[in-house]
Amino acid sequence: MTAIKILCVENHPEYMGPLKYMLETAGYDVMTATTGQQALKLMRAHPILGVLLDYELPDANGTAVRVEMKRLKPEIPVLLFNGVGGQTPFLLRFFDSYLRNPERPEAVFEDLDCQS
Repeated sequence: MTAIKILCVENHPEYMGPLKYMLETAGYDVMTATTGQQALKLMRAHPILGVLLDYELPDANGTAVRVEMKRLKPEIPVLLFNGVGGQTPFLLRFFDSYLRNPERPEAVFEDLDCQS
């Protein structure tokens, strides 16, 4: 089975390694970008199925980038976050559950309740 290709957009290169590692460990094929423009270019060129998007980017804010991503591919889930911290494992579990259960979004919350 082919891994789900996701895009991780994080403006701090020192955080990108751990994020990428966590996502790859969860079974994803991870593409990375550090700017909004890089992210949009990758969205246009690759079959991305989900996006983790940092809010604070050097060339745009995450909200503006998310709007453009949704214009390009409205069906793609885009999880907007602000920095890496204690909430990161929870966000990644949510993202993982959402991507793996797209036909049953309510299952996301059931899965999270079981993992807490």
